[in-house]
Amino acid sequence: MPNLTSDPVALVTGSAKRLGRKTIETLHAAGYRVVIHCNHSRVEADQLAANLNQLRQDSAAVVQADLVDEASWPELTRQVMACFERLDVLVNNASSFYATPVAEATLDNWQDLFGSNVKAPYLLSQAFSAELAKNHGVIINMVDIHAEKPLAQHSIYCMAKAALLMMTKSLARDLAPTIRVNGIAPGAILWPPEQSVTLQEADKAAILAQIPLKQLGTPDDIANTLLFLVRSPYITGQIIAVDGGRSLGGSNKA
Repeated sequence: MPNLTSDPVALVTGSAKRLGRKTIETLHAAGYRVVIHCNHSRVEADQLAANLNQLRQDSAAVVQADLVDEASWPELTRQVMACFERLDVLVNNASSFYATPVAEATLDNWQDLFGSNVKAPYLLSQAFSAELAKNHGVIINMVDIHAEKPLAQHSIYCMAKAALLMMTKSLARDLAPTIRVNGIAPGAILWPPEQSVTLQEADKAAILAQIPLKQLGTPDDIANTLLFLVRSPYITGQIIAVDGGRSLGGSNKA
């Protein structure tokens, strides 16, 4: 049986680990019931839900789907609504990220990067638009500072994030006045997991040198900005860079 309290509900895609997990924890602490989405990380998602349900009974649920697989979307939508029978906040956080040098890029790379970063956020926003409008809801898209300043060897990823940036602004116009749509553009928050072992200290130092505040951000920086946007009823169509000033200028080689 779903929990039919009046507490608002938030869905965060890709939220079993890293930034998505912190976002779930922050929204839950703010009184939201939360729907944790995962693809491969079911064990971590179930453990997170169990932890949150110990803090507040029947306040967290898990849905699993491959967002690049279009056939999964109708069932995912059904499962999300079956959890708590309402939705107030949609956070499009799930994202593929890896290098695609022009000479080596493939159609599969294109389908994956555009599928996770553009197509899925758009179609999920469309699928939940009626429910979000009913609740004067909010959509938050995780963009990237490299949507405007390209990252070397990541052309497809950067193009996809640029499309997500424009989608955020377009939907803010199209879905107003009943739904607000905003974006967050993180800078260097966590080292990418696939690079965390091999990224040399000199490379990390070069990245930090590009950041005026001379330090990495934290998942709390992203989650707290997201909560601010959720709670700001007169902000829509905006992209907030949370990057320690990195997007102000400097090299983007790393």
